Amino acid sequence: MKRPIFTGSATALVTPFDRAGVLDLDTLGALIDWQLASGTDGLVMCATTGECATLSDHEWETAVAFALQRVDGRIPVIAGTGRNDTRHTLELCRRAKQLGAQGVLTVTPYYNKTTQIGLVRHYTTVADGSDIPMLLYNVPSRTGLSFTAESYAALAGHPNIYGVKEASGDFGLILKTRALCPPDFALYSGNDDQIVPILALGGLGVISTMANVIPAESHKICALWAAGEEEAAASLQVRCQPLIEALFREVNPIPVKAALALMGRDSGVLRQPLTEIGPVAANELQKAMTAFGLI
Repeated sequence: MKRPIFTGSATALVTPFDRAGVLDLDTLGALIDWQLASGTDGLVMCATTGECATLSDHEWETAVAFALQRVDGRIPVIAGTGRNDTRHTLELCRRAKQLGAQGVLTVTPYYNKTTQIGLVRHYTTVADGSDIPMLLYNVPSRTGLSFTAESYAALAGHPNIYGVKEASGDFGLILKTRALCPPDFALYSGNDDQIVPILALGGLGVISTMANVIPAESHKICALWAAGEEEAAASLQVRCQPLIEALFREVNPIPVKAALALMGRDSGVLRQPLTEIGPVAANELQKAMTAFGLI
């Protein structure tokens, strides 16, 4: 049996850049310290919320290595390694292992996409060539490509493939995946508004965007469920919903960085082509944060 890389809430952490657009490690350290103090169960570095598509390999390595040093083994650190080139993905997975990451999160190839056969071959090649626990990442709204349950089943038995971050919102797919895959194929919610439903289907937690802003509450939803307090977990999930909607009113992580700024927690600027939040979304975000008691 494979042991889960983590259970509970892992924050898909933003990547801070200073006003000159340079990776800001001092600010990153402050964000990591706050996450640790808030009880988050894991950190995912340099993935979608971390603006991975705009990071050079050197910046990626610098941020992952810094996080591992700062966390110092207190919680798992998972590196985002998904690229649209199998060779590049494999290279990053190998480097994550060398740096000491506890796992990798590997999104499906994007833009060039592939067939389901190609998808299985891509992940098999990467998993065969890198001895590190891997989580698949299914987010068709961004990649234009989705796993089938049959493809999950074809990969679930690989000794280095531990589970999936499921952000398709397709509960038929998720239910069929649970039926076809072994019990040790871990399921994590990739959508903050679906944490409790995923937990109800046997999920182990969430890889969360909202946990950048409310890490304690994201952790608490999962902890309440694990403690058998399902009604309380569901109630907290519902309470978070207006904030979740506001955090995804524009492309992630635009609202997240805006929210952190409103809270007085620096997360730096966005990298182009992302731009600052628009006035309508900013107003909705401020109202949701005020209602939640964050500002």
